[in-house]
Amino acid sequence: MLECLPERLLPWYAEHHRALPWRENREPYRVWLSEIMLQQTRVEAVKGYYARFLQQLPTIAALADASEETLLKLWEGLGYYSRVRNLQKAARQIMERHGGAFPQTYDEVRALAGVGPYTAGAICSICFNLPTPAVDGNVLRVVSRFTASAAPITEESVKRETARALAEVYPEGHCGAFTQALMELGATVCLPNGAPLCESCPLQDLCEAAKQGRQRDFPVKAAKKPRRVEERTVFLLRCGERLAICKRPSRGLLAGLWQFPDVSGTLSAQESLAQAEEWGVQPRGIEKVIKRMHIFTHVEWKLTGCYLQCAREAAFSWFTEEEIKESIGLPTAYRQFLEE
Repeated sequence: MLECLPERLLPWYAEHHRALPWRENREPYRVWLSEIMLQQTRVEAVKGYYARFLQQLPTIAALADASEETLLKLWEGLGYYSRVRNLQKAARQIMERHGGAFPQTYDEVRALAGVGPYTAGAICSICFNLPTPAVDGNVLRVVSRFTASAAPITEESVKRETARALAEVYPEGHCGAFTQALMELGATVCLPNGAPLCESCPLQDLCEAAKQGRQRDFPVKAAKKPRRVEERTVFLLRCGERLAICKRPSRGLLAGLWQFPDVSGTLSAQESLAQAEEWGVQPRGIEKVIKRMHIFTHVEWKLTGCYLQCAREAAFSWFTEEEIKESIGLPTAYRQFLEE
């Protein structure tokens, strides 16, 4: 049933694709960087990050040699920081194992740190014209609606079977365009979370879900587990012009990143002052308390921000707000307290 996809999608993509910065150059480093940035992140949010990253780290060698602080600052606000750490690990693998040249086979690309089947498929088809599908949520949605498949797209076996079926119909010489056409259709026409734009779809007359009027019944997803909720108190400790920050533990959520000091639970004013005393910063008083939240994939943080004036710099690293904004990479969960 999928055999007709290339002849329908390739002309449509040629005419209707969006002009995106990472489509201007099929150099593997640029495609790889864009695919990693686009994981769990909207296209519009990525554009600025992509340009800044390439301006500062224009080559694989530059990425391999970059300091951790440079990496984290360039990634600040994008979230899922393991992505950028794996980017650098993979860049170092490329320098050590491949002499700095990006590998050109699927297995070698797949072996790079942080590169899964989707990313390897995207790189190899777009950059090297190999028939390697890149099966993400957009592609799964297109295929499940097109075939009216009730198989849950959250199952790994379904992703593998979709990739296998698509690989059989990849058009020789046009693999990169076909990969991007599938992605583009899912991103701009066969939309999630609402009505697909079937009147604009080059597959409308062949789509089983459209024929049955059941577009919103697909794709089928297994029920998600509810997010775990955690309460934390975040301390904005100010001594003169400087704020206290510290590194998070080397393992777990936001591992090794900078943060404002925090503790589990929602502390009262008296408990917050006692905690600051314990740190030795000699709190003078609480300026204000605000409530915020931050949602990760599997956990939701309910945050209480406690702003304290202190008489002594102790226990932590201390920087001015300007220094933090300019050179310290703070995760969004904490950075939001600077914006108050």
